[in-house]
Amino acid sequence: MMELWDIYDKNRNLTGRTMERGSEFYKGDFHLVIHVCIFNSKNEMLIQQRQPWKKGWPNMWDVTVGGCAVSGETSIEAAEREMFEEIGYEIDLSDERPFFTINFEVGFDDYYLVEREIEIKDLTLQYEEVQSVKWASKDEILQLVKERKFIDYWFIEYLFDMRKHRSGYRRQ
Repeated sequence: MMELWDIYDKNRNLTGRTMERGSEFYKGDFHLVIHVCIFNSKNEMLIQQRQPWKKGWPNMWDVTVGGCAVSGETSIEAAEREMFEEIGYEIDLSDERPFFTINFEVGFDDYYLVEREIEIKDLTLQYEEVQSVKWASKDEILQLVKERKFIDYWFIEYLFDMRKHRSGYRRQ
């Protein structure tokens, strides 16, 4: 099945054009990616292990879910869809905004940091993409990064602290 992505300009305005997943980007074209990091009240993150046949980062541990928005989707709609597709969890993010956005070479990557108490036994993992999920502390994740078993996001350790703060500065 062909997956279409909306194309945005550098100011994140829709251009009205689409592209097929896997095709080349033209200069000045960008697309939308999302990641959702679910934390629990014990300050653990729900992480997923990618299937061994995944093209990018096979067998690696990753944040809760991530993926590309398909044509016509908002960031929130993409995040809710990916959450349900990858781990079978229905989440309502209508009251959320991305916590932050990483601007990368060909797109915008919105990160949602939310707290939910989720029972792993209640999840249905997408066989094509996810082989396992578990709750992990910051120290456990940093150890997995050190062992090259977790995707090395340069900011991973900060997620645990920053999720409690919405402003860009510390209040005195």
